[in-house]
Amino acid sequence: MGKAYINNIEVQFEPGEMILDAASKVHVKIPTLCKHPDLVPSAGCGICVVKIEGSHKMLRACSTKIEDGMRIITHDPEIIEIRRTVVELILSDHPNDCLICGRNNNCELQQIAADFGIREESFEKIVRDIPHDPSTGTITLEPSKCIKCGRCIDVCQNIQNVWALSFLERGVNTRMAPAGDIQLKDSPCVRCGQCSAHCPTGAIFEYDHTRKVWDELQNPDTYCIVQIAPSVRVALGEGFGYPAGKNLNKKIYAALRRLGFNTVFDTNFSADVTIMEEASEFVARFVHKKSVLPLITTCCPSWVDFMEKFHADMIPHFSSAKSPQEMMSVLCKTYYADKQNLDPAKIRVISIMPCTAKKYEISRTEEMYASGYQNTDFVLTTRELIRMINQAGIDFALLEDEEPDHLMGDYSGAGTIFGTTGGVMEAALRTAHHYVTGEKLENVEFENVRGLDGVKETSIDIKGTIIKIAVAHGLGNVEYVLNKVKQAKEKGDELPYHFIEVMACPGGCIGGGGQPYGVTDKIRKARAEGLYSEDQNSKVRCSHENPYIQQLYKEFLGEPLSEKAHQLLHTKYVPRPEYRK
Repeated sequence: MGKAYINNIEVQFEPGEMILDAASKVHVKIPTLCKHPDLVPSAGCGICVVKIEGSHKMLRACSTKIEDGMRIITHDPEIIEIRRTVVELILSDHPNDCLICGRNNNCELQQIAADFGIREESFEKIVRDIPHDPSTGTITLEPSKCIKCGRCIDVCQNIQNVWALSFLERGVNTRMAPAGDIQLKDSPCVRCGQCSAHCPTGAIFEYDHTRKVWDELQNPDTYCIVQIAPSVRVALGEGFGYPAGKNLNKKIYAALRRLGFNTVFDTNFSADVTIMEEASEFVARFVHKKSVLPLITTCCPSWVDFMEKFHADMIPHFSSAKSPQEMMSVLCKTYYADKQNLDPAKIRVISIMPCTAKKYEISRTEEMYASGYQNTDFVLTTRELIRMINQAGIDFALLEDEEPDHLMGDYSGAGTIFGTTGGVMEAALRTAHHYVTGEKLENVEFENVRGLDGVKETSIDIKGTIIKIAVAHGLGNVEYVLNKVKQAKEKGDELPYHFIEVMACPGGCIGGGGQPYGVTDKIRKARAEGLYSEDQNSKVRCSHENPYIQQLYKEFLGEPLSEKAHQLLHTKYVPRPEYRK
């Protein structure tokens, strides 16, 4: 540990630590717009400048390593004036339409301008008229609001390995745009929304469906069913002052009823259905040799999109099981409609998801219309639901807890942990163990697949049968896993894995592109702990033991992988070679 002084306060630091991070240890906040904890510092904005005693230079705290014996000044009149000037220069190239911006009241630039008390324009406006791009129907680009911090490009290229965004032109004309200056829908974009999650302003935000959902809720001829994804329950509270990871599912059920939904279901239930199908599919491949290994999970639509574009040769390895969202929606318009004597043509299913790509998934292929209608009608992100609750004047914190509707609202702990990286794998192993052995699993926790390591490789022993598994999250980590599989196949070597889970977003759905802004690994861990805690306290912790799942198969589906299950709960994939890099 080294020792230095920040504003005369002693601080100890690890070798290689940046001044910005060391300052936070002694509760000194250095402002910045370009730095994000997930990303390598670019020193792009220049707001974080500090002084070092004995030097005439101004150094950028985000990219300058702290050294032993340094005496650092982070705030004095000169530094504050320089920072104010930098902010004013940024604002000279930024539109003044905060009231109609997708990030109004939740914008880092807006906040920092308020902190510096900027009340007038000091420089001539040079805002360019660059058209917005809503072409994907999942995220919207507003390039005129870009401050050139580079966060979106960094996460798209270096964390997600998609390379859909880049900087075009130079100097004052520099702008963020899809590579090749094409529409985003024609780029390699996989709609993960990590660009929007990391953007500090309103240059990138989710495509809003709240008005359409309000229209459906106010239509007397429609019957509105809503479902909430596992990770929403541990993130939505951040929009109402709760700490990250606080499980508020029962308050969310109450809020959804206040909004006017006729039936409130929980996607955790259909996560249990997904496990029934996916675990059965794995056993069919692993034990009965009915198809190729490894089996790769397909719950994540961004990952599916990525695979179809860049790794279409792996399609035979993909599970044909639909995502929990789609399974719930098709069951709403078939099973539930039959049970309640409802006209499926009048049912509208709205999903609350942590993910912008779920907006894309609902219109993917004809299998998403297996009910005879579009299975999922609209998708709202966690952020959109927060806005709707506020619009409705609901005092969220004072709501009494309520239960979901029971036919497809009750779930196991396995369904809950779907929301975090490793959760799908752990849930599937719990049920696969039962299918292989016919016995009840005493210890249902598989600790080796948990945590935020980009790739987790391990194996489990099921009564002498070794299953080799891998879990990857963040698309940039997937290449390592896939390349090991491809190399083994080319050489005729033993497969490195039998079962692979992939989630596109860092941390899995808890870090999805539609979750509340400001996510860091600390927040991801807190959200994951909230899910594991609910699983730990659940009476039923395995999907196949959920009595409502058993009833569903007995009354309607027959058994996993049945003809009816395949018709309603499974899908296909299509190579998209035009996107290959």
